[in-house]
Amino acid sequence: MRTLANKTERATGMNKSDIIQLLSREVEVPLRKTEEIVDKFFETMSEALLSLERIEIRGFGTFEVREYEGYTGRNPKTGEEKAVLPKKLPFFKPGKDFKEKVNL
Repeated sequence: MRTLANKTERATGMNKSDIIQLLSREVEVPLRKTEEIVDKFFETMSEALLSLERIEIRGFGTFEVREYEGYTGRNPKTGEEKAVLPKKLPFFKPGKDFKEKVNL
């Protein structure tokens, strides 16, 4: 697994390609097959969230879609009022184990 040499060192970030390459090496599965698995994983999660299903991954966290009501907002520069429409947004709540691992 990719780890930081020094706990105070900052990670530079990781994208989908990095995840695919890392998983491919760690589980010794061809890159192409790993890419298919990762794509299917994200596709399945997206479809579930679009259906307003909640996804709970024990030890990691919960993904869900939260609905927000509309409200009247204000432009901070001009003070002009503007209606903000109701919306649905994805939300992630980290699990206890994951929070503890991050807070080492």
